[in-house]
Amino acid sequence: MVTVSRSIHIDAPVEDVFAYLDDPRNHAEVTPSLAEVRNVEALDNGGKRVEHTYKMAGVGLDGELVERTHEENKRMVFEMRGGLEGEIEIETVEDDGGTELRYSAEYELPGRVLSAVATPFVRRYNERELRTTLENTRTRIEAGE
Repeated sequence: MVTVSRSIHIDAPVEDVFAYLDDPRNHAEVTPSLAEVRNVEALDNGGKRVEHTYKMAGVGLDGELVERTHEENKRMVFEMRGGLEGEIEIETVEDDGGTELRYSAEYELPGRVLSAVATPFVRRYNERELRTTLENTRTRIEAGE
C-alpha cells in the first residue's frame, strides 16, 4: 500500500479552487503522470466518473475514477479502479484569505509495477508527483487560467 498526503496554500477563494478541480480535464493539465482523461460522465451526487491513463515508472495503467463523495466547495473522494486500486481525497479549506488545498491518496500497486521498481522508489516518485501536482495547481489558479 502506498500512501501520500500533502497540502498547499493557494491565493484564491475556495470556490475557485474547487471549481478548477471539479473539472477532470484540469487534473490532466497539472498532474505530470496523468497521460489522458476521457469519457467524463456526470453522476447524480454532483461528482464525476472518468476513465484515465496514468503512467508510473514507464508503465501505462488504465482505469477509472468514480467520485463517491462530492461536497461542494469542501471535499471530493474518488475510488480508483483498474490499474491502480485505492482512494483519492481532495479537500479545500478557507485559509488566511485563500485556500488550503489538501490532497491524499492511498492505493495498491499492481505487481508488474512493483517488479519493475523498488517500493522506496515508488514512494519517492509519488511524493514528488503530488508535490508537483499541487504546485502546478497553485500556479494555474493564481495565474487565472
